[in-house]
Amino acid sequence: MSVAFVPERLRGKAEVNQETLQQLLEENDQLIRCIMEYQNKGRAADCVQYQHILHRNLIYLATIADATPPSTQKTAE
Repeated sequence: MSVAFVPERLRGKAEVNQETLQQLLEENDQLIRCIMEYQNKGRAADCVQYQHILHRNLIYLATIADATPPSTQKTAE
């Protein structure tokens, strides 16, 4: 089951930390590899479920990024 999947009763209570984000990125890497493998074998229809999970993970990451305040560090000019 995807790291990004959070049951309704736990939504808003899950802690987002660096370890969770790293697991999610690794999961996305595996999903992309699996999708590519199915597509290379001509089995595009079989990879739809993995595309849905990847999409959900990416939306979850985007939501976290949008909710995270910008860094206060100044960039080197």
